[in-house]
Amino acid sequence: MTSRTPFYVIVLMLIVTGLSIAWLRHTQFDIPLQPGEQTSVWLIEARIDFMAENGPVLVSLDLPDSPPGFRVYTEQAASPGYGFSIIQRDGNRRGEWTTRSADGSQTLYYRVQLVEDSEAAATLPIATIPQPAKVYWNESEGMAAAQVLESAGRRSSTPESMAREIIKLVMSPSPSQNATLLRNSGPQVVVLEKLLNQAGIPARVSMGLTLEDARRRQSLTPLIEIFADNRWLVFDPATGEQGLPDNVLLWHRGSDSLLDVTGGRNSRVSFSMIHQSIPTLQLAQDKVNSSSFAFLGIHRLPIEEQSVFKMLLLLPIGALVVVFMRIMVGIRTSGTFMPVLIALAFLQTSLWTGLISFVTIVALGLLLRGYLSRLNLLLVARIATLVILVVFLIAILSLVGYELGFDTGMTITFFPMIIIAWTIERMSILWEEEGPSEVVKQGGGSLLVAVLAYLLMSSAQVSYLSFNFPELHLVLLALTLLMGQYTGYKLSELRRFRAMVRSS
Repeated sequence: MTSRTPFYVIVLMLIVTGLSIAWLRHTQFDIPLQPGEQTSVWLIEARIDFMAENGPVLVSLDLPDSPPGFRVYTEQAASPGYGFSIIQRDGNRRGEWTTRSADGSQTLYYRVQLVEDSEAAATLPIATIPQPAKVYWNESEGMAAAQVLESAGRRSSTPESMAREIIKLVMSPSPSQNATLLRNSGPQVVVLEKLLNQAGIPARVSMGLTLEDARRRQSLTPLIEIFADNRWLVFDPATGEQGLPDNVLLWHRGSDSLLDVTGGRNSRVSFSMIHQSIPTLQLAQDKVNSSSFAFLGIHRLPIEEQSVFKMLLLLPIGALVVVFMRIMVGIRTSGTFMPVLIALAFLQTSLWTGLISFVTIVALGLLLRGYLSRLNLLLVARIATLVILVVFLIAILSLVGYELGFDTGMTITFFPMIIIAWTIERMSILWEEEGPSEVVKQGGGSLLVAVLAYLLMSSAQVSYLSFNFPELHLVLLALTLLMGQYTGYKLSELRRFRAMVRSS
């Protein structure tokens, strides 16, 4: 007797492989396990207005690049008469509009869809360690800056605490004379940047956009970033609070200007935004298609072929139901996998329409088969005749249903006609050999299994998993192999022998 260990190893490998690949799809590419899940998306539109000076125009706008907490999904520019390109300049993404000649008032648009992603990188990759920028003050401002830094230094021990103390001293509601002098020397956020750099802490001014649904003509808010512990840390220049709020999008980072306009004047940029929800599966498919994992998916096929596969991938589920009902339960059916094909037809016709149509066609077919038996035709000719008669029966039922106003009457043509013809032939022979009771048992068993398979195959959850996680069919294969090794009592046999067990 051979060992079953290799068999069980294969079954285990199939289960582990199927579940592992499915889990990889879910965790690495965010494919949801439930149908209908939605993902939060922000649609932001940047509007650039300026006056062109009747000549060539070049407009350059800094664009968000891997902002913390967000991921760029789609972006486009709407600017008639202008060429548009996205370029990389000194590590920053910038959108550039160009035209040969423009005059008068001009309006350019840039739109971006951003997906909320809590796992998005909080900082940009650091190519080189930044150094503090050189700072220039006049004599009085220099003395005041030195006093403010000395006071902040006594209260801090780390770059982060130093930044907080400097912000508190400068932005205090009742500032000292030194802080007041510095605040009057220029924009407050620029003063903070200069003080931090003078303290030996690399700092820069960034710009954030506060996200509120259905807001128009919004402007960016200045923020302070310092470099510490090999990363850039964000501070609110008004309060000294560390960290980027969840509703703030870090749009502009670094020393480059936000907007440059060559060939125009009076330029300004404003932002409008709206909160949207889109299917999570749509985002995940785009993410998968751009990776090397795409060859394991079906979504890259043409839509027509996807529809075919979506139906075919339900067949293993129906087959598993047939195997369970026949081997484990002991239900007898007319044909091994005919219930699967009937269930597949039910998916097209709806359950009650399919049941009525199937019973009607088979009943009429049995009557016609009774007449054909008197003609003593050969088997091949008899089956071919039944196929032709079944086609006529389906056509007649479809036309009658259409005339009666039943739209579902036309869909019964999805029934597998060859299978139905062969079923009629088998049931007719069974009727002659074992009587009508056996026909009712096997016919009823076939319909019962078909209905159970239909209920499982028509489940939105099952259909979703079978199509988006096709590797789970390896688990179905493993279960089928395990049931194929079962040699114990069927559930129907246990019920039949229940009296013997009680008597013993």
